Amino acid sequence: MSIKSSKKLVEEANKCIESLTASEVKSLVEKKEITLIDVRDIRELWKEGVIKNAIHIPRGMLEFWLDPESSYYQEKKIKNLKKMVFYCALGLRSALATKTLVDMGFNNVANVSGGFDALKKAGLEIIPKEKK
Repeated sequence: MSIKSSKKLVEEANKCIESLTASEVKSLVEKKEITLIDVRDIRELWKEGVIKNAIHIPRGMLEFWLDPESSYYQEKKIKNLKKMVFYCALGLRSALATKTLVDMGFNNVANVSGGFDALKKAGLEIIPKEKK
């Protein structure tokens, strides 16, 4: 059986989405021009912390939470969002997430090249994520 690899999927996604560097994202965050969205698993947030003021939308629920026709639609969570900039740990899952949203018709979306690790190195404020 021959399948398309996850690496190939990410490569293809990166060809048709906007990618921002961590320093570009830091500047946009400081100017309050974007909404950062963390698509990592909740266990990663508990372990590593989160970028201050980022919204968490788990990768597995992204399409459903952002689709007004879905029973999972999260209108309160996504109301008044600015340009949505997605990140995961290294920028791979968030590249796929960004591509999916482009496929859904969203046009004001981008991915963070290098993900959470790059944002942390760029000096964005990290806060702990409490277990509820």
